Amino acid sequence: MTLDKLLVIGAALFCCGLYTILTRRNAVAVLMGVELVLNAANINFVAFSHYVSQLIGGQIFAVFVIVLAAAEAAVALAIFLRMFATTGTVEVDMADHLKG
Repeated sequence: MTLDKLLVIGAALFCCGLYTILTRRNAVAVLMGVELVLNAANINFVAFSHYVSQLIGGQIFAVFVIVLAAAEAAVALAIFLRMFATTGTVEVDMADHLKG
């Protein structure tokens, strides 16, 4: 695969993730959209690392992003469980009711 094809795949994955984030009301679906965006960034990191610099820095940075995504998912799921216990739903619109 060439760098152009990998960048197109990364851009398509980013657009799918962004569309998911902007159109879904369910918090778990929004979290999945965020994961798609982070994976698109990982594809770009690895592609540029392989084709431009021939160093392993992009792969190392991608591993850090994967670790960050796992931690973010764990914290977000804990928040969603608390939100479901409080409101009975995980709709993002209902998060405003958790303030008071």
